[in-house]
Amino acid sequence: MRGKMTGPAQTEERLSEVRFLTVAEVAALMRVSKMTVYRLVHGGDLTAVRVGRSFRVPEHAVHDYLRGAFSQTA
Repeated sequence: MRGKMTGPAQTEERLSEVRFLTVAEVAALMRVSKMTVYRLVHGGDLTAVRVGRSFRVPEHAVHDYLRGAFSQTA
């Protein structure tokens, strides 16, 4: 069993576990257009990382956004 890690090693391990999705994958998952995903990213509603000229969205960010959207409509 591993001890509790802190600092850069802990951050590196967490980043390696993150699954990044393309804008097209996010759009398909949410059943919206790619333009809608771009609007959410540019508006700051959906967290994304810029890689060159494209964006990658952490899968957990999509789930967090959808969870928030459900609680707003309920």
